[in-house]
Amino acid sequence: MSSNLDDIQAAGSDTRPPMLDRTDYESWSQRIRLYYRGKENGLQILQSIDQGPFKLRTTRNTLGATPEGGVLLGPKRPRTYDDLSDTKKKRYDADVRTTNIVLQGLPKDIYKLINHNIEARSIWDNVKMLLAGNGGAQNRAGNANAVEMLVMDIVDPNP
Repeated sequence: MSSNLDDIQAAGSDTRPPMLDRTDYESWSQRIRLYYRGKENGLQILQSIDQGPFKLRTTRNTLGATPEGGVLLGPKRPRTYDDLSDTKKKRYDADVRTTNIVLQGLPKDIYKLINHNIEARSIWDNVKMLLAGNGGAQNRAGNANAVEMLVMDIVDPNP
């Protein structure tokens, strides 16, 4: 019976991201990337993981023109969602979706460790730190140090 469950977990679904198998991070990483590609805005979702979250930064409004034909700009102000082009809005929206998808694919114990992160890139990096190269019991003791470092990051994220 468990082999059927393992097959279902490995195959994944179109409506649910693949669940993380603690013993095979690399396989999960590849499968979830394929899952992202099949989603609407898949490219932007992958950019959220690879490049980090979209930064709104600042902008300046055009106030008018100078007599010499130059442009008068207002003071810098934080950019808002309404200032973004359609392409950049898709990228911004993909950040939230990416975070939700990554969190849905994590087992409860790992989710509890990293749910303080709101950026998909941070979550992805922490999961990788915890599990990448985990070849079984011999590496679990080594991963205890990674968990300790992660917990320290939770307590004081800016040392």
